[in-house]
Amino acid sequence: MKQPSLPFWQVWNVSFGFLGVQLGFALQNANVSRVLSDLGADLHSLSLFWLAAPIMGLLVQPIVGAASDRTWNRVGRRRPFILGGAIAAALGMLLMPNAPLFVSLMAPMLFGGLMLALMDGAFNVTMQPFRALVADMVPNEQRTLGYSIQALLINIGAVIGSILPFLLTNVIGLDNTAAKGEVAPTVTWAFYIGASALLGAVLWTVIRTKEYPPEEYNRYKGLTATAPVEKKSLAVRLGNFWQLFINMPKTMRQLAVVQFFSWFSLFIMWVYTTPAITQYIWGIEAKWFDADYLHSLAVIPPEIAAAKGAAGDWVGIIFAAYSLFAALFSIVLTRIANKLGRKLTYSLSLLAGGLGYISFLFFQNTEIVHVYLLITEVDIPQGALDLIIPMIGVGIAWAAILAMPYAILSSTLPADKTGVYMGIFNFTIAAPQIISGLVAGQILKYAFNNEAIYIIVLAGVCMILGAISVMFVRDSED
Repeated sequence: MKQPSLPFWQVWNVSFGFLGVQLGFALQNANVSRVLSDLGADLHSLSLFWLAAPIMGLLVQPIVGAASDRTWNRVGRRRPFILGGAIAAALGMLLMPNAPLFVSLMAPMLFGGLMLALMDGAFNVTMQPFRALVADMVPNEQRTLGYSIQALLINIGAVIGSILPFLLTNVIGLDNTAAKGEVAPTVTWAFYIGASALLGAVLWTVIRTKEYPPEEYNRYKGLTATAPVEKKSLAVRLGNFWQLFINMPKTMRQLAVVQFFSWFSLFIMWVYTTPAITQYIWGIEAKWFDADYLHSLAVIPPEIAAAKGAAGDWVGIIFAAYSLFAALFSIVLTRIANKLGRKLTYSLSLLAGGLGYISFLFFQNTEIVHVYLLITEVDIPQGALDLIIPMIGVGIAWAAILAMPYAILSSTLPADKTGVYMGIFNFTIAAPQIISGLVAGQILKYAFNNEAIYIIVLAGVCMILGAISVMFVRDSED
C-alpha cells in the first residue's frame, strides 16, 4: 500500500521540534568552551571535557534507535523519546551556568562537565528519533524534502541560539564579563531562554504530529504484522546488535569515511573557535587561557575580561552566520541536488567548508571599526567582522552534512530497522569527535604551541579530505 504524500506544513510540523533542540545545541556549541574556561579549564584540556558529548551520543543513540523501533504506545513510536530527551536537556541547560552554586558537592568545572554530558546525552535522545520520524512519516519521494526542511529548521534554531548572548549584551544590556570562577550573566540567561524554547518547540511536534499506528505503518512499509516482542537476554541482544553492525549496508560504510573527516573538523571548530579568535583577532596571549596562571591571580584584569567577553559574544555571531547561511542553502539544496546529483552537491559543499576554515588565517587586521549589527552599535576589530565571509562556506558544508548523508542513506535501510541503523550511523558522528577530543588538545599544545588558529586550519584540511571521499560513496541515484 503506497504511503501518502504529506502536505508541506505537515512535513514542517514533523521536524519543528528540532528547531528548539538545535537552539539549545547551538548555545552549547558556542558557549561551553567559554563557560568551562571561565570555570577553570585549561586550553588544551577543553577537548577532553567535550568528549562527554560524542561519548554520550555513541552510547545513547543506538539504544534509543533500537528502543524506538520496538515502541508502540498511546504517545506514539518516536514521540516518547523526543519528549523525554527534551525535558532532560532543558534541566541540564538550567543547571550548567549555575555550576558555582554546587561548589559544596564538587568543583564547578567538574559540575559543568557533568551538565555537558547530561545535556548532550539528552540532545542525542531527542535527535535520533527526529531523524527516524522523518523516515517513518515521509514517503520516499519526499525524503530529500523532509530532511532539507529539517536542516532548515535546525539552522533557524542555531541562528537564534548562537546570537542570544550577543543580544542580551548589546540590546538588553546584561553584563558579558565573568568574574573569576563565575559564568557571565548573558550566558546564564541565554541558557534559561534556550531551555524554555526547547520544550516549547518539541511540544509543538509532539502535539501536532500523529504517528501511524502499527498496522497502517506496516502496510505502508511492506512489512508483516508486528510480532509480540520476545524477551531476550543481554548477550543475545548484544549479539543481534553486533550482527546488524557488521552487516550494515555498504553505502553506510562508505559514508562513514566522509563522516569521519567532516565531524573531526566540526568538533575542532566548536571547541577552539573561541580561543582562536580571542588570540588571533583580539590579540589576547595564550597565557590568559592557562588555568595555573589564572589561579595565581587575585582578579582577572578588566581589559582581559572585556576582550574575552567580546570575543565570546562574537563567536555566537559567526556561529549564527554559518547557521543562517546553512538555512538559506537548505532552501535550494534539494533543487541543486536534483540537478547536480547528491554526491557532487555533497562534495562541493564540504570543499566550501574546508576553504572557509583555512581562510581564517587571512583575517587578522586588528583595526577597530564601528558597525551597526542587529539593531545595536558595536566596536570590534576589522578581522572579526571579516570572519563572516568564511562562514558562508562553513554554512554550506553544515547544511549538506545535516541533510545529504541521511538522504543518501535512508533509501538503503530496511524499514523495520531504520531507527537502530540511524542509531548505528551515529557511530560515524561520535567516533571522529572522540578521536578529535583525544588528540586535538595534544596537537594544539605540542605542534601549534597553543596557537589555536592553526588547529582551525587543520580542520579545513580534514574537511577537504571529506569532500574527496564523497566521490567514493555508492548512491542509489548512480
